Amino acid sequence: MGKVVMYGSVSVDGFIADEIDQPGPLFDLLTSGDVPLDESGVLKVSQGSYDYTRAYWDQIGVSIVGRHVFDMTDGWDGIPPSGVEHVGVVTHRPQPAGWDPEAPFHFVDGIDAAVIMAQELAGERIVEVAAGEVGGQVLAAGLVDEVRMDVAPVVFGSGKRYFGLVHAQHLLEDPDVVIQGNRVLHLRYRVRR
Repeated sequence: MGKVVMYGSVSVDGFIADEIDQPGPLFDLLTSGDVPLDESGVLKVSQGSYDYTRAYWDQIGVSIVGRHVFDMTDGWDGIPPSGVEHVGVVTHRPQPAGWDPEAPFHFVDGIDAAVIMAQELAGERIVEVAAGEVGGQVLAAGLVDEVRMDVAPVVFGSGKRYFGLVHAQHLLEDPDVVIQGNRVLHLRYRVRR
């Protein structure tokens, strides 16, 4: 099975969005360079960010998100983001009325079931878990192998926490990747077992 990676952009003080779910300058890195990150040509990053991010995106088989993120993005109109093949949506509610049953989104009740489903679909590829409440729950359950953070040079002061409501200490190894890009510091930590 591929590894499970918790990932997200984060402020220096540990938030993935402000109090009203806006990421603000957390995504400035995506328009701060001159190297196209995808086919759209809209996302342009520094060469260092491109090398790190593109290689990572190309390894992701399945992303896991919570229902809140799914609803905020309108389910990406049924097309998984960043070229990901499948999205697992952790939810206690049914899929939206009129949702296309052919869209590669899987509505799963609970994080354990979501990770099992995602690993089966991903095979040897990475299972990415979005930072925030769902990511924090997956970390607390001991199912995360690696934590990746794109740290933006901004202090929010309050908002939605990167690790959600984690209430216990979780040790990470020393960072094995530290890459500076424009408006971002990319960090990668293995979870200590």
